[in-house]
Amino acid sequence: MQYIIPLNIIDLQGDGFHPLIDITLFGKTYKLVLDTGASRTALDKALLTEANGEEFILASDKLSTGLGTNTMVSFTATLSDMYLGDLKLDAFDAAVLDLSTINIAYEQLNHPKVLGVLGGDVLMKYKAVIDYGKRQITLKTRKRKA
Repeated sequence: MQYIIPLNIIDLQGDGFHPLIDITLFGKTYKLVLDTGASRTALDKALLTEANGEEFILASDKLSTGLGTNTMVSFTATLSDMYLGDLKLDAFDAAVLDLSTINIAYEQLNHPKVLGVLGGDVLMKYKAVIDYGKRQITLKTRKRKA
């Protein structure tokens, strides 16, 4: 089955563009940055705690890399109620980090807050095709056998 989801491409005022995608998590709508360079989906710890408490966020023994440091303490959360459009994602472990610097920068540019980044783990699993011209992403699931 194929799912087409709109992208909101924001201008970073001369410093490039970020595609944002709406997700539904815990019955609420949030924005994520679509990040093909992120190996995993990562969510902001403060916003995630605000949305659903922190009892489901677990400490991780891994250090996160790629966000300007390799010493950032990380956590994980198993997400089983996340939707991209009409596509309900299979349960997966997301990294949980302090992503406040992203939201501070976005706020200074008058862009909406984001819950985090949608990374390569989800993009690869659902065979993502990103079309900047049409401002959409297509995700695919296997066809079910009759």
